[in-house]
Amino acid sequence: MVSMIITSLVLAEICSALPLSGSIYIWAAESAGPKHARFFGFVVACWSTTSWITFTAANCQSTVNYIVSQLLVWEIDFPGGANNDNVRWRAMIWALSEGFLIISVMINYLPPRAYSGVLKFSIVIIFLDFLLCVIWLPIGVHNTYGFRSAKEVFTATYNGTGAPPGWNWILSFFFSASVFVGFDASGHVAEETKHANVVAGRGIIGSTLATGVFGFATTILFLFCTPDLETVFALDAPQPFVQIYALALGKGPSIFVTVVVILCSSMTSTVTILAASRLIFAIARDGVLPLSGWIGQVGQDGQPRNAVTVVFVIGAVLLCSVLPSEVAYTSLLSAGGVATIAAYGLIGLLRFTMTPHAFKASHFYLGKLARPFYSITILSMGLFVAVLISPFYFPVSAQSFNFACVIFGFVTIFAIVSWWLTPAEKWLRQQQIEQAFHSTEGRSDGGPPVRIIAVEVIPSKE
Repeated sequence: MVSMIITSLVLAEICSALPLSGSIYIWAAESAGPKHARFFGFVVACWSTTSWITFTAANCQSTVNYIVSQLLVWEIDFPGGANNDNVRWRAMIWALSEGFLIISVMINYLPPRAYSGVLKFSIVIIFLDFLLCVIWLPIGVHNTYGFRSAKEVFTATYNGTGAPPGWNWILSFFFSASVFVGFDASGHVAEETKHANVVAGRGIIGSTLATGVFGFATTILFLFCTPDLETVFALDAPQPFVQIYALALGKGPSIFVTVVVILCSSMTSTVTILAASRLIFAIARDGVLPLSGWIGQVGQDGQPRNAVTVVFVIGAVLLCSVLPSEVAYTSLLSAGGVATIAAYGLIGLLRFTMTPHAFKASHFYLGKLARPFYSITILSMGLFVAVLISPFYFPVSAQSFNFACVIFGFVTIFAIVSWWLTPAEKWLRQQQIEQAFHSTEGRSDGGPPVRIIAVEVIPSKE
């Protein structure tokens, strides 16, 4: 939590100076300085695109896991068995996931004035879920199987990974960093945000604080409310928490909690598509790559609906990986988290080495704290990446191998090849780079810096 808050401050600093849609690859490009901007822009654009679109698919599939887990709670037989070895089971999960993806995309086709209501509804549902967890779940646990002891929660260890004790601890402790992935989302919609140079950066910091505080409270709560390890490892549902709800609250009440969680996850998918589509739109807007003209089009209300369609098509294709292999799909999702965290760390590295004194016009300029914060960002994000590409079970086999490292490497190589083959005038042109960079610095006449202004598109009454 501490290192991620510091990382969010590093990102908020450059977000305030460059409040543009697409955000993170623009931040990386400008952090590298004009000379190397295109190269790092290509790399982070590929990383972030991979991440946000896989997040979209992941959220839909996670939603379905809650639904199908109710079949095991009620002991309903499924032809061939309710497990990932059964192709019929995987086909059902795939079909339901595609359905939730369609629903989330349809919400993104609504008029812009509906977005505020969607987001407010999302916040209400998320807080309802949180309150159910911190109030109803503990009462149910107290009345059924009972809480775990404080000694067991805070001092007991269990090595279910087969890794050496030190690495097992690292996996257990730092794997929770994946919950922080995506706090840069407010930067992706900066051009649709009023006073974006302040509000977008504040959203990045606020998202990280909220995730850390509420996530920590929820983690401690679940550690006390989780049954003993023998019971936990006997749970065989795709989402074991559904069975835990049933054990603590009863089968009937577990349905209500599951429905609330499903709504939370669905709203998360909707917002993820919103952020991903703005990233795709920005990439298309910054060049004349294939289909970029169509992707970069906006409707009469200023919304990039073609970019939403692209996110849907790619997300739908990625979900098809559930059909042949669950291992391939989970590895793909893990790679998404790796790419985003790697981008955070890369921005910190570029700010530390190439542009440590730039972007002083930022509302969140770090001043004397800059270099220490850049250093912490580099080291902590490097460790998180190492954890997320590490095998989670030893000895490693074809079924337990974490293909995230392979996918992450492939995406990086693809980005480098794309940069090499794409002419400089085709995407993220040098003139754009230098104009953006110098607009955040002091003027040649010694006057104050000129901020980049985010444009708010207001449709006409006609």
